[in-house]
Amino acid sequence: MIKNDLFLRALNNEKVERPPVWMMRQAGRYLPEFMAIKKKYDFFTRCKTPELASEITIQPIRIIKPDAAILFSDILVIPQAMGIDVELEDGIGPVLPNPIRTSADVDSVFIPDINDTLGYVMDAIDMTREKLNNEVPLIGFAGSPWTIFCYAVEGKGSKSFDKAKGFCFSNPVAAHLLLQKITDTTILYLKEKVKHGVNAVQIFDSWGGMLSPTDYTEFSWNYMNQIVEALAPETKVIVFGKGCWFALNDMAKSKASAIGVDWTVSPKNARYLTGGKKTLQGNFDPSRLLSPIPVIKKMVHEMIDEFGVDNYIVNLGHGILPNIPVDHAKAFVEAVKEYQRKQ
Repeated sequence: MIKNDLFLRALNNEKVERPPVWMMRQAGRYLPEFMAIKKKYDFFTRCKTPELASEITIQPIRIIKPDAAILFSDILVIPQAMGIDVELEDGIGPVLPNPIRTSADVDSVFIPDINDTLGYVMDAIDMTREKLNNEVPLIGFAGSPWTIFCYAVEGKGSKSFDKAKGFCFSNPVAAHLLLQKITDTTILYLKEKVKHGVNAVQIFDSWGGMLSPTDYTEFSWNYMNQIVEALAPETKVIVFGKGCWFALNDMAKSKASAIGVDWTVSPKNARYLTGGKKTLQGNFDPSRLLSPIPVIKKMVHEMIDEFGVDNYIVNLGHGILPNIPVDHAKAFVEAVKEYQRKQ
């Protein structure tokens, strides 16, 4: 069916000639072609216009040629659909003008009809699949409930998310209710994406590392795992928690097909903490793409040697940075394609 199915074979724990490669945020701000579209349309217009979202999704497939596409969208379309206002301000990032701060605020948040509120995402999937023409798999994604919760309560990005954490600890009943509403919505959202033909889904827990291991289990992983349990019978699920090395063992016991790791964990430790058999994804430091191209290629080959060819998907340890030269992104992908399995 799909001409290049390397990514799906890696998720299936099949032996491969080389590991597949894609990059988080590969459809985005480091590409001049993306910036040309950005000049004409604001962020949420790009997300909500299927023609634009699908075009942005396939730009990196044409330009840097990874082994999988990831749908251009944003994790904050979920709170928008749940009745929480979200704006994007240049130079600041996401801003939620009416953050959730009380039990009454939580009560006002609703679980939406996905097709009514997020139908534009499904239209973008349909259009993207047509443009991809079965060349490579398509990944759908969502933010973890905890990460969405952080923005909903804090009202903006933060280095510590003290307000979000404080709400959990001072009003745990309301916090858990909001987390459950986000979880239920996310399950419905991702299931709809699967119906429209995405080949795998990834759950991004960008702010999980803000929590202690005990609090992480209670306020993040328990909800992420609900999503994994609901989606695993229908598709391949990748879980990724930035700064969450302490949760790798729990993640490995789940029904997730792969676990993303960031650059703060060595391949050896990641394999050890996950029991050695789970497919792992990562973990090149995005800033390292500023290294000279020969250094990038050498480091990528060393990374593959350390993780091993099988049960491994090459990726960055977080999203690609906007100041990365396109040639360096290409070199990252090319280095994987040039890799020779050791005999």
